Amino acid sequence: MLASLLRPARITVLLSATAVAAGLVSAAPALAVAGPEAPDQFTNKALVKLVIGDETNSRGCTGALLDNNWIITAASCFTSTPGTSVPAGKPALKSIATLGDGKAVEVVDLVPRTDRDLVLGRLASPAAGLPWARIGQNGPAAGAELTAVGFGRTKTEWVPDKLHTGTFTTNTSAAGTLTITGKGTDVLCKGDTGGPLFDSAGWLVGINSRSWQGGCLGTPAAETRTGAISARADNLRVWAAEVRSLTPGWKTEAVVQAGTSLYQGINLADNSWTGFTDVQSKAGNVGGIRTATVAGIDGDTHVVALGTNGRIYHTIRKADGTWLQFGDVGGEAGVLPNVTQVSAVSTGTEVQLVAVSNGRVFHSVRRANGTWAPFGDVASVSSPISGVTSIATANSGGALQVIAVTGGKTYHSLRNTTGNWSAWGDVAQAAGATGPVSSVAMAGSGSTLHVVLATDNGTRQYHTVRLDSGSWSPVKELTAHLGNITVKSVGAAGVDHNVDFAFTTSDNRVVQTTRNTAGAIFTNPVTVPTIQGIAATPLGSIALAGTL
Repeated sequence: MLASLLRPARITVLLSATAVAAGLVSAAPALAVAGPEAPDQFTNKALVKLVIGDETNSRGCTGALLDNNWIITAASCFTSTPGTSVPAGKPALKSIATLGDGKAVEVVDLVPRTDRDLVLGRLASPAAGLPWARIGQNGPAAGAELTAVGFGRTKTEWVPDKLHTGTFTTNTSAAGTLTITGKGTDVLCKGDTGGPLFDSAGWLVGINSRSWQGGCLGTPAAETRTGAISARADNLRVWAAEVRSLTPGWKTEAVVQAGTSLYQGINLADNSWTGFTDVQSKAGNVGGIRTATVAGIDGDTHVVALGTNGRIYHTIRKADGTWLQFGDVGGEAGVLPNVTQVSAVSTGTEVQLVAVSNGRVFHSVRRANGTWAPFGDVASVSSPISGVTSIATANSGGALQVIAVTGGKTYHSLRNTTGNWSAWGDVAQAAGATGPVSSVAMAGSGSTLHVVLATDNGTRQYHTVRLDSGSWSPVKELTAHLGNITVKSVGAAGVDHNVDFAFTTSDNRVVQTTRNTAGAIFTNPVTVPTIQGIAATPLGSIALAGTL
């Protein structure tokens, strides 16, 4: 039986050039367990050193930062009695994580896996300015070389205070475990428990659990085996993201309509995604959903859905992950006939809702007390508009910004903080002409409004900015940046100091890009893993919102 790793020890591993390039571990020579400590210049700021217990009875482990609030390590580090499971919640023993910058932070909450020796631990205060380990997407194949990193003991030291590394070869891979063998004299020792295993590309694929400890200080000289067992991490990306999504902080909330179902997912700060949840399974079955919109207020996510029966429904996903049941908006705000589009955004503690009924634009407000104002025809307080086929909303400088598409052209109006509406203005006259617009989305960043258009049956995409002064930047085509995609729907959200955009495409993908508002740079587009939880195709509308 492999010995458990519960006290300070060290690892030895040869780092690959790709792992170094990924910023997970800095360059260092291969180190044997019998060799010296890693040189001073060897650091891995994503690693944490764990001490669990008090001065008279403590144990040491290793872990890695997944974000500013969470570490990943071995659940066995926190057991009060060896061989027992670890309950969720506050650790039974005081647990201190020393971060890569030397800061010591208490671990105050545990979320363990029940199927493997792995746990996520929440820090009492966020780390700042440190890199994060990134969970990989694929497990290592047999024979693949892996890099292990840890603070465990060596052949000559009981409690080393610097990281060691070592190279291991993958033997077998099961659903929850990896078996590995150290190359040469590389071995996992006590204290390396919970340390990460990185693949050749620098992705985190495992968490070290148990080892034969051949060559470690305190191990009988007759024991020479360097084999070990690690908990798999690569197939826990979605689970880890869902745990982390409950922590306060900026996130991008997304709702995607597929068939007659609606799915909700969350994009986190490191661009990882939770799985997508069937909203009707959480908030009540309304008989099918045609399209939906989303708005964020603090950590809550307000979802407004247009049912296949033509009714408008509202629900809230609370910051703790629980859902309220769908409520019929028409019961308070009035029933609109032939509704085809809805769009919502938050302004302070209110949800501003705009709906298209019989080609006309109507507006309502969900007040902070949960009541809805009656729908009002925007044309009666703005200027005439009809034949609307698409609608978008945003909060810019506290004002409700609205863009409506009619006849393939975009028109803009705003409702200021006193409740007064401006007349509809032709966006093309201010920002430049495009082909016929089929979908539009926009998001505010401070007092600036960012607008993305899909035109020419979705085959071309454009971006423009409306400044607080009311002037518009010339439309800029994004087609070359986004690649050869045909867009069905566009979503946008202001998230922290950035603006996120997402597109559903004709080949049933969700493509995402982010514009850094400080540097005016779009990130490379990526395909969102929407297949995680989404059962129905084709994909239809998408909407985004930022939450804290």
